[in-house]
Amino acid sequence: MPSGWSSSRDPSPEASRLLIERAHEELVAGNLDDRRLQQVRPMVRASWQRAWRDRVGAEGLPRLDFTQEALETYRTAHPLAGAMDLIRTLLLPGAPEDSGVIVAVGDHAGRLLWVEGDLQQRMLSGEMGFVEGANWSEGVVGTAAPGTALALGESVQIHHAEHYNRLVQPWSCTAAPVFDPETRRILGVLDVTGGSEAATPQARMLVDATARAVEAELMIARLRARAETPSAASAPRRPLRAGVQRAQLQVLGRDRARLEAVGAADGVAGERVIELSARHAEILLMLAVHRQGLSADRLAELVYGDGASPDTLRPEMVRLRKVLERISPELVPQSRPYRLPIALETDAQNVLSLLDRGAHRVALSAYRGPVLPDSDAPGVVELREGLRGTLRETMLTEASVDVLLSYADIPEGADDAEVLRLCLEMLPARSPRRAGLVSRIEKLEASG
Repeated sequence: MPSGWSSSRDPSPEASRLLIERAHEELVAGNLDDRRLQQVRPMVRASWQRAWRDRVGAEGLPRLDFTQEALETYRTAHPLAGAMDLIRTLLLPGAPEDSGVIVAVGDHAGRLLWVEGDLQQRMLSGEMGFVEGANWSEGVVGTAAPGTALALGESVQIHHAEHYNRLVQPWSCTAAPVFDPETRRILGVLDVTGGSEAATPQARMLVDATARAVEAELMIARLRARAETPSAASAPRRPLRAGVQRAQLQVLGRDRARLEAVGAADGVAGERVIELSARHAEILLMLAVHRQGLSADRLAELVYGDGASPDTLRPEMVRLRKVLERISPELVPQSRPYRLPIALETDAQNVLSLLDRGAHRVALSAYRGPVLPDSDAPGVVELREGLRGTLRETMLTEASVDVLLSYADIPEGADDAEVLRLCLEMLPARSPRRAGLVSRIEKLEASG
């Protein structure tokens, strides 16, 4: 069966691409009264202005909100998980890997949970961070179909230069929100991304129809479930105790770790953020990395060094438990062995996961610096050096020249002669960047 996206006609934007690009440059520069902005579609112009006011970067990569393990857990329980076969049938008929477009399904916050479709297109779009687990809300990447559809509560199409982020401007996309069939609360978003064929009137009708079909499927599934368990409808509803949906420990480039916990009850979301002391950060990081748990002796060694007594650790554990109890009992470490009751993501492990998945540019963007740079805890030092070594090895052996050049601009790669020489080898002979690399290499050799 051929792809339903193979034939299309070019969209007809209200302004030329060149005019839109110039209008975008003026807006990003803060010239909101420039007359060219009046030639941009009002919906796009309003979205640009929201992004500008929120100080969204015009060239940044989206942040990764999930590790691979956390993503699997979250999306398995997501309401749209049961509708994925229907979505694939309607939006990716035939051979999905040759469809010519990418189909993404995100949650209510704009985080991409599934990204499927044309293999070549997915490889290209991965360079701009269009990957599973990435946050494509309007507040993170600016004007793009998934985030803007969620912001407006209706389907939208964004053509090429209308995207706020310059990295996304080669693409076009159509997206529509999916609503809870009973409460009308937004559950998620469907998105089709590709060339001009992904943003035609026919594409919008198809994506809208798919969203409505998903809502109908959800309603039918609920009615069937109620019919099979009639007593459930009449049973008194117990108040839901807010639990932790997701918790992340941020340790990259930070002397004081930042703990973020997101929870929800009855659909109402809440977030708690605290900064941890240096010692508490070290303990919590070790427990996050060693998911199977650690004996008191081993945890003491990882935090304090060889020969450390567990008696030194125990008072600190008591204080840490009191801190975590104020956020959620679910975060309080258990004993014998010491372990966390729920998975705690870390931004360090997130970078390792991205490198393993081949998302080199996104991984480099997510790398904010060394793990707890001021810590001398043996376990932290081991993780810090391991991440640094893996990042360097991956950059040297797998990264494209653009990503390698970006790596050469951060402290880890700036004084690495091997990295600089490899950049020089990979650049075209007439590249203007060669002269700067040669100068840097000569300075390193002279100082060495």
